[in-house]
Amino acid sequence: MNTPKENLFSEDQSKCNQLKYKDLTIEGFSRAAVQTFWRISEYKLGFDLGWQPWEFMGTPRWFISHTHMDHILALPAYIARRRMMKMEPPTIYLPAEKVIEVRQLLNVFARLDRGQLPCQLIGLEDGDTVELSRELVVTVSKTFHTIPSLGYLVWERRKKLKPEYLSLTGEEIRNLNQSGVQLTNEIRLPKVAFLGDTTAAALDYYPDFYRAEILITEMTFVAPHHRREAINKFGHFHLDDLIERRENFKNEKIIASHFSTRYYNRQIEQFVRKQLPDMLDNRLILWF
Repeated sequence: MNTPKENLFSEDQSKCNQLKYKDLTIEGFSRAAVQTFWRISEYKLGFDLGWQPWEFMGTPRWFISHTHMDHILALPAYIARRRMMKMEPPTIYLPAEKVIEVRQLLNVFARLDRGQLPCQLIGLEDGDTVELSRELVVTVSKTFHTIPSLGYLVWERRKKLKPEYLSLTGEEIRNLNQSGVQLTNEIRLPKVAFLGDTTAAALDYYPDFYRAEILITEMTFVAPHHRREAINKFGHFHLDDLIERRENFKNEKIIASHFSTRYYNRQIEQFVRKQLPDMLDNRLILWF
C-alpha cells in the first residue's frame, strides 16, 4: 500500500490549481515541505516561489513570506528565466533580516551558472506599506514561525467624493477641483491576504486579515491526534485554530492549504468536514 507521501508525489505538482472569484484569479499550490507558490495575475504579483511554472515568469514582483526552501527554492530559476527572455529584472520583497543571505545565495548561483541574476531585493518589516500603483497598496504584518516571516494584505484604493460635495453639479465639482480643493477621501478595500507558515496568532495580531475578501492561509495539521500545542510551537496552524476563531472570519473565501504530507487528500477532507460540516458557510476551500 502506498504511504501518504508516496501518494502525494505520484501527482504532477508542477500543475497549479485555479480559482476565479469576481474580478480576481487565484493560482497556485502549497503543500508542507514540498512547495508553495501563488499568483494573482490581475495584480501582477505573486507570493512565495517554492516552484515557478513557466507561465508565471511574466509576473514581475513577488512577496516572500519566509526563506524555508519549499517557499523560495525557485527564486534563482525565476530570475534567470526572466533574464534569458530579456525581461526587466523583477522586484522581490522579503523579510528584511534575510536580504543579505538571499543576495549571497543568488551570487553563488550566478557563479555556478556563469551568468547574472539581476533583481531588486527589498527588505520589509512589520508595519511597512508598499505602494504598487495608484490603485494598489500592500501592507505588511509579522507572522509567527520558526524563522523571520511576514504576511501580506493587498488593498485596492479608490477615491470617494466627500459627503459635503455630493450635491454639487459636475461643473461645480470641476471648478473646485481646478482651484485646488481636496474633494475626495481615499478608501481602501482589503482584497487578498496571504499567510505563509505561521501560527494562527498572526490573524489576531493583524485583524485586517479577517476582513480580506480572499484569505489564503496555511492549515498544516488537521488530525485530532496531532496536538495543537506542539504544532503551534513549530509555527503552524491546526484545524482547531480555525474553528476557535470561526466567528472572526469575515472573508468571502478562505483558502486553506499547506497540508502536511502525513495526510492523504481524502483524509484531510474527512477530518475537516467532520469538524466543520458547513465549511464555514461554504466559504472554506481545501486547496489540494
